[in-house]
Amino acid sequence: MIQIENVSKSYDGKTLAVKPMQLEIRSGEIFGFLGPNGAGKTTTLKMITGILQPDSGRILLDGHDIVQDPLEAKRSFGFVPDDPNIFLRLKGVEYLRFIADIYDVPAAVREDRVTRLADTFGLTDVLGDTLQSYSHGMRQKMILAGALLHEPPVWILDEPMTGLDPKSSFELKQMMREHADHGHTVLFSTHVLEVAEKVCDRVAIIDKGSILFCGAIAELRQHYSENSSLEAMFLQLTEGFEQQEQQAGSQAAAENLQEEAKHG
Repeated sequence: MIQIENVSKSYDGKTLAVKPMQLEIRSGEIFGFLGPNGAGKTTTLKMITGILQPDSGRILLDGHDIVQDPLEAKRSFGFVPDDPNIFLRLKGVEYLRFIADIYDVPAAVREDRVTRLADTFGLTDVLGDTLQSYSHGMRQKMILAGALLHEPPVWILDEPMTGLDPKSSFELKQMMREHADHGHTVLFSTHVLEVAEKVCDRVAIIDKGSILFCGAIAELRQHYSENSSLEAMFLQLTEGFEQQEQQAGSQAAAENLQEEAKHG
């Protein structure tokens, strides 16, 4: 489970990249995080994983506070970032063994896990090659394998399907479903709305740092049209929010001008 309690973040001390957010991602579900570019998705994921520290609030992963108890919190999740940066001079098998060392994966099980994950993602034949020789998609698969190697209860995946071939993408979606069905948590962000619609138990739609909707897609349809696709509902929701923001900004500007005129 992931608990986000009144969390906010600003990069310049003025504009909030993430406005005070309250969100609970439950055990046993696949939770999709959706939003346009710059909406605050990656900032939120970086706060959840401890890469960024929130300005306010707290974040709990399986009961561990990411700020107060970072080591235990980080042991509880596997994280796949949106950019597959990796130690390019290592061989594939060296990288996975390095990750196994970091997470204290017992020697008795690590080789079996390496073999299984490499087979799942089609990496077996390149484990002896340096990561520098890997394509973007192969590096993405290697990061996925490394993130899942210690079998964490919480998976946090930022655009995990980017660069994956169809077989690996299918395997990952199957693994996500099995992980959630075993009572664990999967949080992933995506721009591919069709994937979210097919895979997720619940979704949150974020725009300009605010959660616009959180719930099942069936609930979202109740507010709009039962026959609408997620893409159509997403556009309707975010465009409506943008119009509200513009109207609010225009109203605030007009009020400021009135005040200036009074004190002219």
